[in-house]
Amino acid sequence: MALLQGYPKARDRTGRMKGHEREVRPSRSAYFKAAGLNFFLLQILFLGLFCYIFGSIFQQGGHTHNFNIAFVDYDGGVIGTSVRNAYAELKADTFPSLQEHPASDYPTIDQIRKSVCKTDFWGAIYILPGASQRLESALSGSSSASTYNRSDVLAYIWNEARYPTIADSSISANIQTLSSAARVAYSAVNGTGVQMLNTSDHASISVFANPWQISSINLQPTSQGSRLIYNTLVIILILIQEFFYLGTINGLYAQFKFYVRFLPHRIVVYRSAISLAYTLCGSLCVAGSIWAFKAGWEVNGNQFVLTWMILWLFAHVNFQWLDVFSVWAPPQFVPMALITWVIFNVSSILVPFELSPGFYRWAYAMPAHEVYLTLIDIWSAGCNPHLSYTLPILFSLEVVGFLLSALGVYRRCHYAVLAEEAQKAAFQDRLNAAMEFERRHDEEMREALEGSQEMISQAKEREELGEVIEKQDTQARKQRQRRESRACNMGPSFDLVGSKTNDSS
Repeated sequence: MALLQGYPKARDRTGRMKGHEREVRPSRSAYFKAAGLNFFLLQILFLGLFCYIFGSIFQQGGHTHNFNIAFVDYDGGVIGTSVRNAYAELKADTFPSLQEHPASDYPTIDQIRKSVCKTDFWGAIYILPGASQRLESALSGSSSASTYNRSDVLAYIWNEARYPTIADSSISANIQTLSSAARVAYSAVNGTGVQMLNTSDHASISVFANPWQISSINLQPTSQGSRLIYNTLVIILILIQEFFYLGTINGLYAQFKFYVRFLPHRIVVYRSAISLAYTLCGSLCVAGSIWAFKAGWEVNGNQFVLTWMILWLFAHVNFQWLDVFSVWAPPQFVPMALITWVIFNVSSILVPFELSPGFYRWAYAMPAHEVYLTLIDIWSAGCNPHLSYTLPILFSLEVVGFLLSALGVYRRCHYAVLAEEAQKAAFQDRLNAAMEFERRHDEEMREALEGSQEMISQAKEREELGEVIEKQDTQARKQRQRRESRACNMGPSFDLVGSKTNDSS
């Protein structure tokens, strides 16, 4: 109770009414209707958003077969047969699809690497030439057993920068599982090899127990801990960063009456310059943070600059589209539009589209999806070449967002001038009404007290009263300003669906 002593006016019952009084009932009824309607709409909105984002990652395991893995057998021996038999056992919706190609399609290993780099496949497995013959020689107990290289048999190529956590679990881990299963299958199909095994040679026995170790060729190792949030929190924080500064800019324009004092095209220039500078600095901070915590990630200065530039474009695109929502959407639906925009963007990059139902591929239009694909291309030195559509989509969103945002400035200026004119007209109406009242009062007084000196004294009294009122108004205005400077900030406020403002009340 001691804390409440600092707010005596809050406990003052003067002028306050109880909830059951008749005068309060209309306002109370309108309040509960508006609160109930917004209760319903927000529950439906967030239920839909939760279902949408959960649906995008629902039963990922059952979509793993959409990952295509190329298989090229340069050996043509029993090891290739072992891999095929192992895949036949592992083949399922929860396992990547192995697509075998003849060696003539990829005469060199470098061509396989380029194919994976161009994202024709999520990965590729290949058997080195002569691998089966070298293995059989090692099993026979010849001198080659001691020099046998287990890593010169089977290898795979992949790009960890392409959705790192997904690539680790669904691509690399499953390929290694296939290699282990192929070793078991090799023991089953290579009866000749078992018969040729020199049981007196420890090196041969060791080779038979562990015939190969699959080699990994990772186009862009991406194992740092911060990789977990590149496609989640980084994107969310960029969106929030633009939203808060947009609110600040809009508030400042309204406070300093820019929409009334300046021509719209000048305001467009000012907003563009400020937003470009803000997003430039913000994207530099984001790129700098990624590089500061890269933890040995092999990326260079050129990739840093490209990362900065693409994040700048992404940030400015979102700044403009958030502004578009705030000016063109009905005020009561603005917060709903903003949170929906955030969820749609994040959902488009949580997992690759191969792991989501086909419906979610509409999110190619989302700027977050395009910028993430571009970032993968930058970080892996061109091994995600989708710039032919990612950059055009981003620039299209930039141009359309700029046009709608600029048109929104004209809309704001139009309604700001209308509001200013309405305010001046209302003030003029009050002034005219007061002057008319004063004129009638003077006429009545002249008729009643014509020739009397009392008119003079009353005129003086009115003049003195006017001075007193003006002085009191000045003092009240100063007190109000002092109160506002000490008042707490109520934060952003949005109109509610179903709420109506009665100007006459």
